[in-house]
Amino acid sequence: MSDWLTLLYCGLSGMMTMLVALGMGATAILPGIDRWSKRFFISFFAVLLLCVIVGLGDGMVAGKPGLVAWGRAVILLEYLLISPLIPMQAFYLLHCCGEDWRRSALFRAVAGLWGVFLILLGVAQFTDCFYYISPENRFCRGEWHALLMLPMVFAMIVNLAGLIRRRGRLSRRYYRAFLINMVPLVVSEVAHMLIYVPVFVDISMVVSATAMVGIMLFDQIGQYMRQQGEIRRQHARIMVLQMRPHFIYNTMMSIYYLCEQDAKKAQRVTLDFTAYLRKNFHAIASEETIPISEELEHARAYLAVEQAQFEDHLFVDYDTPHILFRVPPLTLQPIVENAVKHGMDLDSEPLRISIRTRETEYGSEILVEDNGPGFDPAVARTPNTALANIRERLEMMCGGRLEITPRPEGGTAVRILIPGKAGRNEGG
Repeated sequence: MSDWLTLLYCGLSGMMTMLVALGMGATAILPGIDRWSKRFFISFFAVLLLCVIVGLGDGMVAGKPGLVAWGRAVILLEYLLISPLIPMQAFYLLHCCGEDWRRSALFRAVAGLWGVFLILLGVAQFTDCFYYISPENRFCRGEWHALLMLPMVFAMIVNLAGLIRRRGRLSRRYYRAFLINMVPLVVSEVAHMLIYVPVFVDISMVVSATAMVGIMLFDQIGQYMRQQGEIRRQHARIMVLQMRPHFIYNTMMSIYYLCEQDAKKAQRVTLDFTAYLRKNFHAIASEETIPISEELEHARAYLAVEQAQFEDHLFVDYDTPHILFRVPPLTLQPIVENAVKHGMDLDSEPLRISIRTRETEYGSEILVEDNGPGFDPAVARTPNTALANIRERLEMMCGGRLEITPRPEGGTAVRILIPGKAGRNEGG
């Protein structure tokens, strides 16, 4: 064997060993892999590891006339160890597609072809028609060697056809990874039937192992992303639950006294208060962004209740022509509630709040301004649960941001910026 070919075999063996080590290590360490997948990947990479060991043994005994018996045993092991990878491909493909392998015609066909190969391999131990070991301890192909390989080549083609047929049940990444796993093996084995170039098989094994490691990592990353998504949704729910309106009790007492003083006003406040509560409960149950129109209704219901209590001390101006975008639930209402809470002073001038929406180059903008006591930078640095929750949910759910600045003429301005693509209201 030439020096460059020896170096190539050593390099391929080293790459295969690293891939097997990576695959087995990741299978053992990564926490998101379920028990079934762990068992499968450990078995798969164990077979590959044995293939590497046997391949190294072949390199050690080949060409040594005194080790012919060992040479025959090593060749037999190479055939035996490579062949189970084909039914394992079918087995894992069916698992990823949610099919029961016991009822699958694909698996039965592949297993049947594998069985035929094992029978022919057994026959090959008693005849030189398929392959034989020369007195110099070299592997030699027999006249019927192609017949020995034919069942496994057919099994690989069946696997590939089964993959193409099931491409709609797999994600694009999984489908491509399976193609990378299967196609090189099919090409190399067809070439191996016609010409004896075992390096093609070794290269295809490395590529196949790389694809299998990729499939495993895709699965782990997918599970991790799903878990993180669920964590974010639960976190958002918890943050929404933290925003329990403190004015509920005052509103109930106001309605109680209004029932005797002004029954019609009490009815109107009750309807506004009911609308406010309904929006709150809807926000708690919501896991996605909602149209800004719903947030505006929520804020209007809240402010109507407050105006009923403070009468001539609270005025609200709406300028909201742009409503074709979405925001996280409970984004606007807590901001106007915060403005009322910190800006209302019955001994001072009336509190005026303006709510505006507009479309900008950045995307969509909500601006809430008031003429309250103004923006205090020292207070702004202290934690504010409601505003902190809004800021975090804006970043987490739609990539938006919240800015708080003082108004030159006095008061506070709160600006919410929603990116154009994230904030677009697909529902119109």
